[in-house]
Amino acid sequence: MKDCALVVVDMLGDFIDGSMACLNAENAVKEAAAFLERLAAAETGGEEEITGTVPVLFICDHHPADHCSFRENGGLWPAHCVTGTPGSEIHPSLLPFVSDGLVFFKGCDKDMEQYSGWEGVNDAGQSVAEVLDLLDINKVHVCGIATEYCVKATAEDMLAAGKEVTLIGKALGYVDRDGHVRALEEMRRKGIRII
Repeated sequence: MKDCALVVVDMLGDFIDGSMACLNAENAVKEAAAFLERLAAAETGGEEEITGTVPVLFICDHHPADHCSFRENGGLWPAHCVTGTPGSEIHPSLLPFVSDGLVFFKGCDKDMEQYSGWEGVNDAGQSVAEVLDLLDINKVHVCGIATEYCVKATAEDMLAAGKEVTLIGKALGYVDRDGHVRALEEMRRKGIRII
C-alpha cells in the first residue's frame, strides 16, 4: 500500500483492562497486533500488497493527574492514562512496532479535553498532521479505542484534512455497542471506509 500509514489510537492499559476498560478492547489489540505482524512479514510483490515499510503512528492519551476530563475535576470520565502510570502505556504486544518519533500524545493540557489525535504531538513537538505530510502519506488505516470518541474524532479530522481513511473494523474497542454501531455508520456516510 503505497503512501499509506497505520494509525493506532489509544491502545493503552487503562482502555484495555484498567479504569476505563472498553468492550472488545482485548480482541481489538489482538487484531491490531495480527495486522501489524502481517505488515512486518509481507514480502515485496504485487501493486496492492502491503509492505513492511508502512509507518505505524501511535496516538496516546497522556493526561496530567488533575486533567479536566476526570470526574473528580468535573469531567465525564474516571481518571485514566495519567502520565507515568501503567494505564498510560501502549499494550505490550504492540511495543515491537513502536518507532522513535511516531508516538504522539494528546490530552496533555490539564484544561482541555482532546479526543482527536490529529493534533497530538511527538517528543520533537511535531503533530500527526506534520509527520504525515513529511512522509507524503495520503491514505491512513485506523484502529484503536474507543470507536465513538477518540477513533471517530481522529478519523474524521484526517478525512477533513484530505486523507483517504479506512477503519480496521475488528481492531476497534468501544464504550457502548450501540454507540459503536452508530459511530461506524456516521463515519461510513462521511466517506470513511470500513474493512
